[in-house]
Amino acid sequence: MMGAGLYSLLGLASSHAGSHLPLAFLIGAIAAAFSVYSYAKLGAAFPSSGGAATFTVMSFGPGIISGGINLFQYIAYLIAAALYAAGFVEYTNTLFGGDLSPVLLKCITAAIILICTFLNLLGPSLVGKAEAIVIALVVISLIVFSAMGIHQADLKSYHMTPFSFEGIVVAAGILYINFQGFGVVTNSSSAMKSPQKELPLAMFSALILVTIAYLAVSTAVVLLMPLNLIQLDNGHVLADAAEIVAGKLGFIIISISALLACAAAVNATIFAASNIAADLAETYEVSSALGNSVLKSKLRALTVSSIGVIVLALIFPLSEVGQMASLAFLLVYAVISYGHLRVHKQTGASPKILWCVIAINLSLFTALLMNTIKAAPSSAIALLIALVASFGLEAFSLLKSKRHKLH
Repeated sequence: MMGAGLYSLLGLASSHAGSHLPLAFLIGAIAAAFSVYSYAKLGAAFPSSGGAATFTVMSFGPGIISGGINLFQYIAYLIAAALYAAGFVEYTNTLFGGDLSPVLLKCITAAIILICTFLNLLGPSLVGKAEAIVIALVVISLIVFSAMGIHQADLKSYHMTPFSFEGIVVAAGILYINFQGFGVVTNSSSAMKSPQKELPLAMFSALILVTIAYLAVSTAVVLLMPLNLIQLDNGHVLADAAEIVAGKLGFIIISISALLACAAAVNATIFAASNIAADLAETYEVSSALGNSVLKSKLRALTVSSIGVIVLALIFPLSEVGQMASLAFLLVYAVISYGHLRVHKQTGASPKILWCVIAINLSLFTALLMNTIKAAPSSAIALLIALVASFGLEAFSLLKSKRHKLH
C-alpha cells in the first residue's frame, strides 16, 4: 500500500496545492479512510481473490452493470500499473543523469512490466515475501530522509504559499492514487484464515502507517525545496530533495528506493488486475467480455494485463496517467460503495458512512475531472472512452452469448 505515486506525483500536486502539500495528503487519507471502511466490510463478508470484482457481483448481481464496472475497474488497475512503470523509468533516467534516449526508456518500460509479470507466475507466497522486504527498505529510507530533512530545514526562510481550497482539493484528488493499494489488499482476503478480523486490521493499520509516512515526507520536501524547484523537478522531486539532505549518497538511496517502490507497485497492481480477470472468468458468468477465451487462465490474464500496461505506459506521459489513475479509482470506489448500500445488512456496514464514501469520492472526482479537462483534455477523453467501451463491450458480449444460446 506504500504508493509509488509518492515518488512521481509530488511536483504535479504541488502545482495546485503549493506548500500545502501535506494538507492535500491528509485530505486524501481521510477520503481513503471512508473507502477503506466500505472495502473492509465487503472483503470480510465476501472473501475472494477477485476482491472488488466480487463485490460488484454481490451488490448488483450478474449482468451488464457489474460486468461493465468490473471491466472499467480492470482498466483502472492497468492505468495504475502504467503510472508506476512510468515512475520507475523516470527515476532510472534520473539515476543516469537524464541522458537516456527515448527509445531506451521505452525498452526499460516494457522490460520492468514483463519482469513483474514473470514474478507473478512464481506464485503469491514468494511475491508476498519479496514485497515485504522491498517495502520495509522503502519505508526505512523514507523515515530517515524525512527526519533528516525536517531537522536540516531552515524554518526562518520558509514561506507558505497562498491558501487555495480548490487547489488543495485537486491536489488531494491527484494524490489519491497513493492510497489506492487498499483495494489490492482485498484480493488477498481469500488467503486469510480469518478475514473478518485480519482484513480490517491490515487495511486500517496500513492506511495509518502510510499516512504518517506521506505527511512526514511531504513536510520535509516543502521545507527543503522552493516551490518552483519542486515543480521543475516534477517526477523526481524526492531524489533531488534527498541530495539536499545527504548529498550524492542521499540522491542514490532515494532513487533506488523509488525504483523498488515502483517495481513493487507494478507487481502488486498487475497481480490485482489479473486476479480480477481470472476470478471472474473462473467463478462467475458475469463478464463474458473478460471471461471468454482471452482471460480463461492465470497465464492469459497476466499476459493480456501486461500488454495493456505496456501500451498505456508508452502512450501517456507520467502526469497524465497519474490523473487518469486517480480519476478512475475515485469513480470505482464511489460506485462500489453505492452497490454496497444494497447489501449493507449482510456486511453490517452503516448506510450513513457509505453515503459519506460516495459523496467524498464523487466530490474529489468532480474537482479533479474539471481540472483535467482544462489541463489535459486527452486524458479525460481517454478515460471516458474506457468507461463507455467497458459497458459497451459487456453489453455486446452478453447480447452475443444470448444469441448463441438461442441458436
